[in-house]
Amino acid sequence: MIKYRLHNGLRVVMEQIPTCRSVSFGIWVKTGSRNEKQENNGISHFIEHMLFKGTERHSAKDIAEIFDGIGGNVNAFTSKEYTCYYAKVLDEHLPLAMDVLADMFFNSTFDEGELEKEKNVIFEEISMYEDTPDDLVHDLVAKAAYGSHALGYTILGTQDNLSGMRPDDLRNYMKHFYNAENTVLSIAGNIDDNVRELIEQHFGSFVQSGVETDYDAPDFLGDLIFHAKKTEQNHICLSLPGLSLQEENLYPMVLLNNAIGGGMSSRLFQEIREKRGLAYSVYSYHSSHIDSGMFTIYTGTAPKQTEEVLKVTLELLHDIAVKGMTEGELKKGKEQLKGSLILSLESTGSRMNRLGKNELMTGKHYSLDEMIERIESVQMEHVRELTKTLFSAPFALSMVGHSDEVLQGFRRDQLVTP
Repeated sequence: MIKYRLHNGLRVVMEQIPTCRSVSFGIWVKTGSRNEKQENNGISHFIEHMLFKGTERHSAKDIAEIFDGIGGNVNAFTSKEYTCYYAKVLDEHLPLAMDVLADMFFNSTFDEGELEKEKNVIFEEISMYEDTPDDLVHDLVAKAAYGSHALGYTILGTQDNLSGMRPDDLRNYMKHFYNAENTVLSIAGNIDDNVRELIEQHFGSFVQSGVETDYDAPDFLGDLIFHAKKTEQNHICLSLPGLSLQEENLYPMVLLNNAIGGGMSSRLFQEIREKRGLAYSVYSYHSSHIDSGMFTIYTGTAPKQTEEVLKVTLELLHDIAVKGMTEGELKKGKEQLKGSLILSLESTGSRMNRLGKNELMTGKHYSLDEMIERIESVQMEHVRELTKTLFSAPFALSMVGHSDEVLQGFRRDQLVTP
């Protein structure tokens, strides 16, 4: 891994993989829905869309045709804390891909007509999301956990907010947050020394202005949110406080998640789906932010089975809180984690993502051997210590469905350890 800064302070992280013929290139910006205010919630995601709508040199159609014409792909995504614009192309097409992506990043015109059309596209995206209860419920549990804190905001924003946004609103937001200190370039694939000259050509004039992103840590509130909707199933999320990206070792959390609901052999999957047949989809995951984290369990089940599913879930969590994982679960989880880690390194896209996110959010990078050593070093006492964090506050609960009657019978502080 190669890491350096341009003279303007812009960070670059690269990994040369001579055994492949592709290159993945990403521009990572440390801003997302967490940087927004209630009145402009959704602007980060809107900007992500608008950067594909044309520059002085390239129309939106030109951009699409250029990448289709070289057999590559270009895309972007917005999260709560960062936005990424990326392309994956054959190594010979990297100069063209970087030229177009840099043009989009620096010179998008935010044409008024394109702006209005793209608003409608995002309105449809919001409507689609709200019509998908198994997606919506995850946004609701974030709000139940964090309340009015920006981590509880949706990434898509609201139609009311977007309706009033003008091109200057987007430009001013970018001027504030899209600066060299908040940005990382990440490249992985078949590259040579010429890539440095290419980066300098396209990003050397990036002006260092605006502010470096700073955050206020949220409190974990543990509230309940119910959203009434005519659905065949009740969609439920239960969340507990997790670990931040600043934790020295997140692997105990990953291993605990695997044991609880991270795969087909996990406790939740085996007990709720395989043994009792109460749900088709049941799983858990952990989300880490720069200063906080959240462990979440999701399940979708028939209204008549909701009470039993919640009861079984809480019993499983209580058992973990009291007894912890088994040695077998710990050993199996380590092998799962090592396997998924090694397999992910076969993709230039995965390597680019890992480099970019790590540099942007923590500035720390570990080799494969170092990561495997950290995984192997996890002991049962590390997991037991972790459960004190998980069960330190009342759990947050969200549900999308017909009635919240069942939810009222569950105390959200019943898992809190004394």
